[in-house]
Amino acid sequence: MRAERLVALLFTLQSRRSATVPELAEALGVSERTMHRDIAALQAAGVPLWTETGRYGGVRLVEGWRTRLDGLTSREAVAIFAMGVPRALAELGLGTAVSAAHAKVSATLPAPLREQAQHLAQRFHLDAPGWFKSEEDAEHLATIAQSVWEQRRAAITYRRGDHAVERLLEPLGLVLKAGVWYLVARIEHSIRTYRVSKVTAVALTDERFERPADFDLAGWWQRSSTQFERSLQRHPVRLRLSRWGVKRLPQILDADLAIAALDAAGPPDPEGWVEVTVDLEEPAIAASMLLGLGTDVEVVEPPAVRALFADAARRMADRHR
Repeated sequence: MRAERLVALLFTLQSRRSATVPELAEALGVSERTMHRDIAALQAAGVPLWTETGRYGGVRLVEGWRTRLDGLTSREAVAIFAMGVPRALAELGLGTAVSAAHAKVSATLPAPLREQAQHLAQRFHLDAPGWFKSEEDAEHLATIAQSVWEQRRAAITYRRGDHAVERLLEPLGLVLKAGVWYLVARIEHSIRTYRVSKVTAVALTDERFERPADFDLAGWWQRSSTQFERSLQRHPVRLRLSRWGVKRLPQILDADLAIAALDAAGPPDPEGWVEVTVDLEEPAIAASMLLGLGTDVEVVEPPAVRALFADAARRMADRHR
């Protein structure tokens, strides 16, 4: 990672023209002692920078010297500059690399584009985890990310229920979903998903593996997630919905599932209610989900879901008397 840090230092100096050692150390997240060593390394590599002591001193690049950033359009540069250093990338051990890219773009952007990027960064922010949910402790994430990057087989110990299992995997990719990291890996001839927080130990082997040439992580994850969600929706439930219930159904259930059910529904009855059939999870979960529709839904069948829904409604009414 030192090479990346030296690049970040170089372009930070190019952007600022002058900065003190403490300022540079804070910007790159290292100690002042490390920063002194990095400055000496750049000087030894032929970068024309010099230091000046005193109140107005600091580390400076020789006037007129600069390195160029080629190959990016203005919009691409603005986008990279506005990213900052997402915490997710820092967890993967890539924080320094993104800092280097950020500093490189900052050093070469014209003033109007730099201002545009700063405005963008101040107005849009990605917060991956859901509300009221803390991020999971993925202790071995950086090591797993290394195995993904270097295409090295990894021996992991994985917590499954109240016991542990050992697996030799070929890590293909990492996915961050709502603040939770998942490892997508090949084992024998199948591709499976592992929750990184449940990995209790990991050891990289010296064995390399060939990544499938046609494997697309984003596409595979989407198909796998959809298949998993639909595997849980095995119980057909018949409902009657008011006009408001029809509008609310896609907000309460999976949107695609709800829209498909509504598209297959017949015309409204004389009271304006529509009958639909949706495939939901087990009766208890189905009843709890449908409670979000309140008085705008009637559960017709199966009897188990209808009974659970009615019982929950009675208990809610009793509590509020």
